[in-house]
Amino acid sequence: MRTFDFAPLYRSTVGFDRLFSLLDQAETSAAWPPYDIEKVSEDAYRITMAVAGFAQDEIELTQHDTTLHVSGQKKAQEGERQYLHRGIAGRTFRQTFNLAQHVRVMGASLENGLLTVELKREVPEALKPRRIAIGGTQAAIGQDNALAQNARSQVEDRSKAA
Repeated sequence: MRTFDFAPLYRSTVGFDRLFSLLDQAETSAAWPPYDIEKVSEDAYRITMAVAGFAQDEIELTQHDTTLHVSGQKKAQEGERQYLHRGIAGRTFRQTFNLAQHVRVMGASLENGLLTVELKREVPEALKPRRIAIGGTQAAIGQDNALAQNARSQVEDRSKAA
């Protein structure tokens, strides 16, 4: 595995420290439990983790700002079992996923040993691009000039009818 020294970049950049810490973290991320990250549609994503042997109440999901934490801890077994071979890992795990801004967890399910986390990017209306009318004295209504034009023509039609 390669290791990179980001020190020269820290000296010549401002505001990229979070990006560099994400790169550092990506190099040392845990390999267990195995997981897939899938793009379902333009604004929807899915994380699927193989967590065989864990019950629903032994897994905890927490989203804090742009970080999703998934952790699992087996509860103590009632009565001691004697295993001849133990191939299903039941060790404690903690996996962290860094999410883009405006991505939130929509839900999670555990079925057949697979934990599925549904994610969706929801950009607030105030941050979406909007068209601005050129040459008009009235401010654009909504996200599209066509809506503003339609609203203006409806007002004019009502004033003519009256």
